[in-house]
Amino acid sequence: MSTSQNAVCRRCRVEKTKLFLKGSKCLSSKCPVERRSYAPGQHGRIRRRILGYGIQLREKQKLKRFYGMSEKQFRLFFTRAERQKGVTGENLLSLLERRLDNVVFLAGFALSRAQARLLIAHGHFLVNGRKVFVPSYPVAKEDKVVFRDQSAKRAGLRDVVETHRTKTVPGWLEVDRENLAVRVVSLPTRADVTIPVEEHLVVELYSK
Repeated sequence: MSTSQNAVCRRCRVEKTKLFLKGSKCLSSKCPVERRSYAPGQHGRIRRRILGYGIQLREKQKLKRFYGMSEKQFRLFFTRAERQKGVTGENLLSLLERRLDNVVFLAGFALSRAQARLLIAHGHFLVNGRKVFVPSYPVAKEDKVVFRDQSAKRAGLRDVVETHRTKTVPGWLEVDRENLAVRVVSLPTRADVTIPVEEHLVVELYSK
């Protein structure tokens, strides 16, 4: 699992949108995007006109950072989407949404996708009764993701779930907060993606 040493809030400011990389801080008044809605650095306030390749690159970087992936991982997901039937951009978003770390975060079992990746890598979750250590594991329809019995007893994890008790969960997931479980009732569609992204620009970038 790759990691980045850059300040995560700077990434949000570069993309000028919330990528929800810092958990509860992203929802508070302390969010740097709310306080300083311009790019970081001494030239951040200067308005630059971005055209062509630059626009496509920014959309790709935004999507990649939103899901916390390296360039190699993201390119692999794009290749898979390209091989599937249908619209490549929509296929890509569906594959990204189905990542196990994203499912754990959307269900409210982690404060951020980064924390979800850490919990999965430490073996805190079972998928259909089997322990999974890979954050990028793609869930399928009717898959059931639950906390391990020992993990469910941890007060810290229970507190996270209680914090997100009122969190809105997308319609393709069904969450059982009492039993710390989430079931995939259907595959995600384009309408389920919350990040403002123009995926066709990503397709155009990789198609060159």
